[in-house]
Amino acid sequence: MTHLTSLPRPLTALLMAATLCTGSQYAEAAHDHHKHSTYAPIGIMGEHLMGEDEWMLSYRFMGMDMEGNRSGTNRVATPLPGFMVSPLTMDMDMHMLGGMVGITDSLTMMVMLPYLTIDMAHEVNMNGVRFTTQARGIGDVSITAMVSPQASDVILNIGLSLPTGAIDQRDVTPASAGVPVQLPYPMQTGSGTYDLLLGASQQGRFDTLNWGAQAQATIRTGSNDNGYRLGDVAEVSAWLATAVADSVQTSFRLKAQRRGNIDGTDTTLAATPTVPTKEANLRAGSRIDALVGLNFMIGDHLLGIELAIPVYQKLDGPQLETDRVLTVGWQAVY
Repeated sequence: MTHLTSLPRPLTALLMAATLCTGSQYAEAAHDHHKHSTYAPIGIMGEHLMGEDEWMLSYRFMGMDMEGNRSGTNRVATPLPGFMVSPLTMDMDMHMLGGMVGITDSLTMMVMLPYLTIDMAHEVNMNGVRFTTQARGIGDVSITAMVSPQASDVILNIGLSLPTGAIDQRDVTPASAGVPVQLPYPMQTGSGTYDLLLGASQQGRFDTLNWGAQAQATIRTGSNDNGYRLGDVAEVSAWLATAVADSVQTSFRLKAQRRGNIDGTDTTLAATPTVPTKEANLRAGSRIDALVGLNFMIGDHLLGIELAIPVYQKLDGPQLETDRVLTVGWQAVY
């Protein structure tokens, strides 16, 4: 299991320091949030509570571009030695529908429904033939309870990710003679397991700056029907935001992520040509992103955009590296 303490110390210290504010400050911040004066970056979820009987709808689009392979912190040229096929690029788009409702002033329920489209380009090392495989489908639906302990402005998340996504996505390759074959781990739209979602968030204000910090963990349980379990994931974020106009807010955020290797093996992948994306021990990695964002408030609606650029990557590779992540979203409170 991945531990949050393995993340960079400055970000972890920021989150720990964030527990010093009072409950009255949280009440003021929550009131301001509902009045649309302060918002977290659009890429942050589960960071605020709704008032009793208040609810919110949201939509987010997240596009991730990956190109080139990395082992450790170093780029690795293709063709990759020791493999029959080399991954070249992967584009993943996720459409996320969300809903939040305030059960009480201190308890909010959140549901998230993702739909993913994944395209991966490969090259056959022997003859240089290039081909692309595709996967489409619903991801894992999550249900999360968000609570704020008494006399605290920290918001705790406890959730469950349901195995509604696929772990048997298939497509045709040059070696499959026209017959769809099992696609590798990163092209599956689900984990196949019930996963525990834990998190803690806090926001505050210093003069004209709004600040926030969040820690999240995804803990896998058991093994799926194909005999493996994805690695645990831990993330820490810290951000600053300020208004640049009456209805426009800009933000800067740092995010650190650690992802573990896969436990077990999908034996159906062994019958096809070797490629790094089919190796269970080549899925772990650490990454730090720098993110800039803009929020536009229009009445009870918010439009947000946030761009992430990795500034550090260390991967158990060879493994495709991430080049950029763009998040665009809308949310409205009712």
